[in-house]
Amino acid sequence: MINWQALLYPLPCFSDLDSFFLLTLRLHSITLIVLSPEEGTSELRLERLLQMVFGAMVLLVGLEELTNIRNVERLKKELRASYRLIDSFLGDSELIGDLTQCVDCVIPPEGSLLQEALSGFAEAAGTAFVSLVVSGRVVAATEGWWRLGTPEAVLLPWLVGSLPPQAARDYPVYLPHGSPTVPHRLLTLTLLPSLELCLLCGPRPALRQLDPQLLERWWQPLLGPLRTCLPLGPRALPDGFPLHTDILGLLLLHLELKRCLFTVEPFGDKEPSPEQRRRLLRNFYTLVTTTHFPPDEETGSANKQQSHNSNTGEPGLPEKAEDAVHQAQLPRACYLVLRHGEPRRGLRLMVLQLGPRQLLLLLAPQSPTHGLRSLATHTLHALTPLL
Repeated sequence: MINWQALLYPLPCFSDLDSFFLLTLRLHSITLIVLSPEEGTSELRLERLLQMVFGAMVLLVGLEELTNIRNVERLKKELRASYRLIDSFLGDSELIGDLTQCVDCVIPPEGSLLQEALSGFAEAAGTAFVSLVVSGRVVAATEGWWRLGTPEAVLLPWLVGSLPPQAARDYPVYLPHGSPTVPHRLLTLTLLPSLELCLLCGPRPALRQLDPQLLERWWQPLLGPLRTCLPLGPRALPDGFPLHTDILGLLLLHLELKRCLFTVEPFGDKEPSPEQRRRLLRNFYTLVTTTHFPPDEETGSANKQQSHNSNTGEPGLPEKAEDAVHQAQLPRACYLVLRHGEPRRGLRLMVLQLGPRQLLLLLAPQSPTHGLRSLATHTLHALTPLL
């Protein structure tokens, strides 16, 4: 297992680069440096970008090849396989798992049918690690797939979404957390355009064993539900899901399951553009994570307190543990109103956390500030059964 935190070394900006932010990551003989001219870039964002870049290299080359370099030219050639994936982190991606370290998901209208078929297909194929992925987002997955650690749980669907279309693939991958030196095989089968079936396995099954008859048996009867997954990429939620019309974008995180829903297109075309909305929500997530809601603070405090109390054996402490749990279940919220820059002027950004769930909303200027908490609470309650 790689200790990411021990590998990060932030460097201050040089005096002649006042408008840039520089961060470096060192691992044995590997040094990664990122230089960003983007206004408002935070250390958190660059740290997580470097984690993703290094994870991508381990995923496709393996930790042994990176840390014990025997042939530099060979390593350069092998690293080319990771360029496309790394480029997708640097561009304006529609995904957000690179920043949140949570798996980008979508909610299909008939999820139970797809889940049942996925479990049956996984058993027939002889692997516990199977998922359905649309445009880099997980539609459904087996329990084994969900148990994958970070960062591979985020990287694998992202990799599939970044590759050019192909009917079937047999792709060697390493798992940066679970198996950084021993390769596995990532098999992908395209069921519909942008909708792929992904299997993580060892030497078996061979790709040719996943014959058309096996696919037809499990997926031909579900062509209708599968087609309803195709538009879920940018929207994440099924058509008709009740959202307030003031919502221009949302990010829902389940901090314990490490999954998230992210959309900036709940109601089609409105100002600002989807690209601007994504940027605003990413910036707001970075702000609240570094200032108001540090990672693991809310989800871990009650458990730590309860564990501490149970070890002391002192009278009266169980009540304190109950108080800690109660405090963890109290909602916490804050909001921000943008004052400058058209067409962003007046937009509202709201975050609400309750238990393991954190909801970030981008709202239209007409949404009254006194009603933001109520709107966010109602939206979180509506989304809770989905994630």
